[in-house]
Amino acid sequence: MAEMTSYTLGTFCWVDLATPDTEAAKTFYGSVLDWTAEDPYTDLAVPYTMLSYQGRQAAGLYPLSSDQGPVPYWSSYVSVSDVDAVSERAVALGATLVMPPMDVMEEGRMCFIQDPTGALVGLWQARAHPGAQIDNQVGARSWNELLTRDTDGAAGFYGALFGWTTRTSPELMEGRYVLFELEGKPVAGMLQIQDDWGPMPPNWTIYFGVADCDGTLATAARLGGSVLMGPMEIDKVGRFAYLRDPQGASFAVIQRSGE
Repeated sequence: MAEMTSYTLGTFCWVDLATPDTEAAKTFYGSVLDWTAEDPYTDLAVPYTMLSYQGRQAAGLYPLSSDQGPVPYWSSYVSVSDVDAVSERAVALGATLVMPPMDVMEEGRMCFIQDPTGALVGLWQARAHPGAQIDNQVGARSWNELLTRDTDGAAGFYGALFGWTTRTSPELMEGRYVLFELEGKPVAGMLQIQDDWGPMPPNWTIYFGVADCDGTLATAARLGGSVLMGPMEIDKVGRFAYLRDPQGASFAVIQRSGE
């Protein structure tokens, strides 16, 4: 298992969960994604749990506060060199600064923005903590996907902010799937929210890698989770599904082709 020690600027580097029941979440994800939980010391007001796969940090979780709303959610963070400068640039491009830049002990500096289409995303300026120690594999973040009602607006915003370019993939979703790329390498995907999906807010969905998609869904259901969509298979990509944990946070899992 190769360990990640740094992330290219402009790529996703960390994910975490805000949930009203941290102990229940530890149990659920421990069984579904084979994560172990550790509560390291923090001098912040909010306790923070590290979630690891086979001894390597993959994600985090913390208690959902009242000012974050009633619905738990997963957040994604993009690696940047200067949180303050990038957040100012984001606002100039039409984003909203939801949480201003703050230091996280000696680990790094972060903030949250809401892009002009309504999706939230975090910015992370690494210091001692570069991000997840594993990535794009079983037990770790494997993909990020923006669901939005304004794909053109999102493409322009993220292109100007991170240097992402876009191209449609004729093999995926009948040519409706958009790939974000950085220097020719895919970093994320994007789909237009359809009317028949209901009142879905724009969001960055996180896919976690699993070895057995159907087995994972069965475990999640047994523990009180629910399948929102799928499982579905895409040739040469893998088998995936969208889920909701027992507290209400949504995420996706994917069994990559060949795994």
